[in-house]
Amino acid sequence: MTKYDYIFHSSEISEESLSPEEAVAAIAVVTAIADSAVEEVDPETLGSILWEFEVFEEYSEDEITEIVDRLIGIAEDEGLGALYNAASEVLSDDLVLDAFAAGVIVLIDDEEELVIPQKKQPYLKKLQDALDLEDEEAQEIVQEIIAAFQEAENEEYLEEDYSEDIYESPLGNFTVPIPVDSQQGGKVQSQEGVVGFSDDFGTLLRIDYYPIPPEQVNEMGSIGQEEYLQSILVDKYVPQAILANVPNAQVEYSEYLSDMMAGAYFVLINMPQGSTISKQENNGTATRLDAYRGLLSFIDAEFLYIVSSQRSFLKDEIRGSVEEEAEDIKESILEFVETIDFT
Repeated sequence: MTKYDYIFHSSEISEESLSPEEAVAAIAVVTAIADSAVEEVDPETLGSILWEFEVFEEYSEDEITEIVDRLIGIAEDEGLGALYNAASEVLSDDLVLDAFAAGVIVLIDDEEELVIPQKKQPYLKKLQDALDLEDEEAQEIVQEIIAAFQEAENEEYLEEDYSEDIYESPLGNFTVPIPVDSQQGGKVQSQEGVVGFSDDFGTLLRIDYYPIPPEQVNEMGSIGQEEYLQSILVDKYVPQAILANVPNAQVEYSEYLSDMMAGAYFVLINMPQGSTISKQENNGTATRLDAYRGLLSFIDAEFLYIVSSQRSFLKDEIRGSVEEEAEDIKESILEFVETIDFT
């Protein structure tokens, strides 16, 4: 029996069931504990790492920490083999790479040379084999994560401490005053093609941006800008960024704004239990609030932008009509867009 067979070739069955997203987090927990004691794993630290993953985009940091804490408890009570088996059972094909990446990011030594330490490589190889990944796939993920760490180190600012209150896109296509306050839990999360601003009071402002390839310029010319923006927003962005995480969300309002940004398309999405903030229930569980998400797509120079904002609702809060809510959130997005300096 090799060192990690007790994890990857265990016959132990957990009494707990996991969601596919929790399975990704479980791989990170298994990796963190594999060569350490359970008590050495800090749920908050591991939760903050996982929160950067796109798969957890619709979760709050507190929710991720709660998930990690629960998974650590399963590992402690039932063993790493049982936790890995529970994760493996529900890990969907489209999340296998995320799961491996979650393991990689736990193993990387980010204090020295940004490498996988030699003593950790046997475990990583076992994880790769267990997830049935080819060497080329695995190496590509390792390189991408190391590159992401390097990029973060090269940034002129840190998420927790901005010397100036201005965010500048890494591609140089826009700057924007940071609209959240760190003293109110304000955070700036940035990765390739997207930056989000959030705080503890439910503020969520996000800018997705994509260079428009030549073939899409031709497509827009043939079908018209309104249909192009609608297609990008409703047929592609909403299913991938919203419905994948909140399956019962639905578009309730849409509008083409011909006089805004030389043409912009707006939609309002109803997201039951889809807010980024939660409410603590009497039984101690945390339930995400209902929310509306407004999305505005438009083109500036050679970039497509999708700017979004969230409005969360307390359990007994009375909503306005769909049209009223759409107007309010649309205006808040337009006010935010006015602060963006496109370059």
